[in-house]
Amino acid sequence: QVQLVESGGELVQAGGSLRLSCVVSGGSFSTYGLGWFRQAPAKEREYVAVISRYGGVIYYQKSVKGRFTISRDNAKNTLFLHMSDLKPEDTAAYSCAAGTRVRAGTNEYDYDYWGQGTQVTVSS
Repeated sequence: QVQLVESGGELVQAGGSLRLSCVVSGGSFSTYGLGWFRQAPAKEREYVAVISRYGGVIYYQKSVKGRFTISRDNAKNTLFLHMSDLKPEDTAAYSCAAGTRVRAGTNEYDYDYWGQGTQVTVSS
């Protein structure tokens, strides 16, 4: 059974930085396309950043490009999201996702496995 566990979310002031982590267990990590998605209250889930199996393909949502960096450590079965210059509009529950059918998909339906999420709150 594949499990994804996120950590690193917390309350931070605008302009601050956070690093989210997602540990994947029970599967073959290096075969997965991976992504970070977020959902704010009363809004639909949206993709934040996605990365292919060995990091050769990466996409960012326009609103986070230049501020967020996605990376993966295949030796440690861990996905990361480094977030800097955080803004109140980045406030959301952030979830990681893994997919066997996707290289670096931006559609949530491309992904097979999901974590429970970690809350990021940015105060102004």
